Amino acid sequence: MKVDIVIIGGGPVGLSFASAMLNSNIKILLIERSSLDSIASPQVDGREIALTHLSLKILKKLGVWDLINQAEVSPLKEAKVFDGDSPSLLNFTTKNTSIEALGYLVPNYQIRKALYTKVKQKKKIDIITNMVVEDVIQLDECSQVILSNGDKIETKLVIAADSRFSDIRRKVGIPTLMKDFSKLMIVTQMSHELSHNNVALERFDYGRTLALLPMVGNISSIVLTVKINQSKAILEMNETDFNHMITQSFKYELGQMIQIGERYSYPLIATHAQTFISKRFALIGDASVSMHPLTAHGFNLGLRGQAILAKLVNEALDNGQDIGSKSLLKLYEKKHINLTRLMFFSTNSIVALFTNDAPLIKQIRSFVLKFAEHFPPIKYLIFNHLTQDKKYKSFHF
Repeated sequence: MKVDIVIIGGGPVGLSFASAMLNSNIKILLIERSSLDSIASPQVDGREIALTHLSLKILKKLGVWDLINQAEVSPLKEAKVFDGDSPSLLNFTTKNTSIEALGYLVPNYQIRKALYTKVKQKKKIDIITNMVVEDVIQLDECSQVILSNGDKIETKLVIAADSRFSDIRRKVGIPTLMKDFSKLMIVTQMSHELSHNNVALERFDYGRTLALLPMVGNISSIVLTVKINQSKAILEMNETDFNHMITQSFKYELGQMIQIGERYSYPLIATHAQTFISKRFALIGDASVSMHPLTAHGFNLGLRGQAILAKLVNEALDNGQDIGSKSLLKLYEKKHINLTRLMFFSTNSIVALFTNDAPLIKQIRSFVLKFAEHFPPIKYLIFNHLTQDKKYKSFHF
C-alpha cells in the first residue's frame, strides 16, 4: 500500500492533524492500536481540558469546535493559587480585560469525539484500528511502515502521535528526557452547595496538591495529586469520608461537596524528546512533549505543534514540494521545540518549588507568590502565558 502520510496514534492530537489535512488532495492513513469504538465513542475518563484562546482558535479553524456539545463547555473567569495555610495568594481574573474567559474547560472525551466525527467525513483518510506499528524503515525518498500483521505501507511522511511512551519514537532512535514525579493524579467530579462562580482553585497543601476546575452548574472537577504510596488509601476511601476530606480541604468555601462521578487515577510522568524530527518522520502531541498538568498546557501544546506542521505540509503541497523533506521538518522543529523546552523545564521547576515542604522552600514559595501578585509586569506575563491570548497573536495558520 502507498499513501502520502501515515499518522501513528488516533488520540486527540493525531486526529487534529488529520482534521487539518481534510482539504488537501492526498491520501492519509491513521493507525491506532485500540479499537474503533474507543476513538469513535470515547468514554468519560474524568479529565477536563482547559483550552487556551489559541487552542480555541485552532479548533474553530478545523471546524471541530461546533461539533463539541457546548452545554458541557465552562468558561474559566478567574484562577486563584494558594500556598497551604499561608495568606499568600496569586490571583488571575478577566476583570478589566478584553477577554471573557481565561480559558474554556471541556471534557476530554467531548474533544476526542468531535475530532473523530470531523475526520470520518473525509474519504481520503483511512483509519486502521486494533493494529500496532512494529517498525519504521527510513529511506531517502520514502519510509516504510511495518504493521504487526506483516503489511508494509510506503509513505512520504510518518507522524507519530502515540503517547508520551511512544514506541516508534524509541525505535527511530530519538532520545527522550523523562521526569517521573512519583505521584498520582486522582480526578473525580463533585457537586457542591454554593456556586463556584467559574473560579478555578489550586491549593498547594503540604504533601499534596488540590485543584478545583469549575464545570457547568454547581459541579466541579476535583484533581488531587498525592504520592503514590498514599494513593491507594484515597482511591479506596468510602464516599462519606472522601466527601468530608475534600469539603474540609476547601474550608467549606463551596459548602458540602459530594462525589458524583467515578474516581480515576493517572501517573504523573513528563517527557520531552531531544528532537522532534528524524528522516521523513515527525513527533507531535505527547510523543514530542508531555507536561505536568500544573499549567494545563499539555493538550494545548499538542494542538499548537500539529497546527504548525500541518500548515507547513499544506504549503508544500500547494507549491508542489516534498512534504517529507528535511528542510520542512527542520522548520517545524525550529518553530515549536524552543517554546516546549521553555515550558517543560519552567513547569518542572515550579512543581519542584511548590511541592517541596522544607521550611526554607516554604518561605521562598510565599515570597514568590507575593512578588508575582504585586508586581504587574510579572503577573501580566504569566497571564498571557496561561491564556495564550495576546502572546501568540502573530501565530497564523
